[in-house]
Amino acid sequence: MRQDQVMVQKKIAVVTGASSGIGAATARRLVGEGFHVVAVARRADRLAEFVKEAGDDAATAVVCDVTSGEAVEQLAAAVAGLGGSLTLLVNNAGGARGMDPVAQGSVADWQWMYDVNVLGTLRVTKALLPALEASGAGTVVTVGSTAAFTVYEGGAGYTAAKHAQTALVGTLRLELAGKPVRVIEIDPGMVKTDEFSKNRFGNQDKADAVYAGVREPLVAEDIADCIAWTATRPQHVNIDRLVVRPIAQAAQHKVVRDQSS
Repeated sequence: MRQDQVMVQKKIAVVTGASSGIGAATARRLVGEGFHVVAVARRADRLAEFVKEAGDDAATAVVCDVTSGEAVEQLAAAVAGLGGSLTLLVNNAGGARGMDPVAQGSVADWQWMYDVNVLGTLRVTKALLPALEASGAGTVVTVGSTAAFTVYEGGAGYTAAKHAQTALVGTLRLELAGKPVRVIEIDPGMVKTDEFSKNRFGNQDKADAVYAGVREPLVAEDIADCIAWTATRPQHVNIDRLVVRPIAQAAQHKVVRDQSS
């Protein structure tokens, strides 16, 4: 049976940015929680590996760039074609580029960060919200950042995008009050993944320096655990915002580093 012929009977979860890091860890975790996971990302090869690992009955791959309205419409059509009931959307696709001060801010980088983090969340949520509401027990989880409420030098482009994203999430929660859809925000602090900081700096040494001396930074599986926990609470329980940091990070500006390492 071809992938597009599989009719899903179990609950469906859509995870964006599922080809690496938090998204990939979340997709794996939600399969373990009994969801049929629609893994969404741009890299078809990585999605195919995930589906092969999980099995056609547990996962579906959809190649989609969340900055494209047409691609997101195709994603919604693919989810509808599965049958089943869409009960969970995890808006995880996002990212950061550069550490320019405002005076030298790259408009292209800032525009990309806004398009992916904010408008990407808008496009996917807007496209899938009717199905989530129709399920009678929908949940939208958006992966934000502690940058959503704390600024820092060199981070204006990213913090501005994440501030906007958290405003979107909070407004959505107000607008959906009385409807059967929960709205949850997960805001991680320092999470060491294979790609986030490398993509931001374009340099592995600079990426490694972010976590230098930090004992046990969070990893992708820690955030996947938080997402799964919030999404599997009884439907009347809404975890509005969950802020999670490693114990070495007391605040955005307070990080304990082992100088001997």
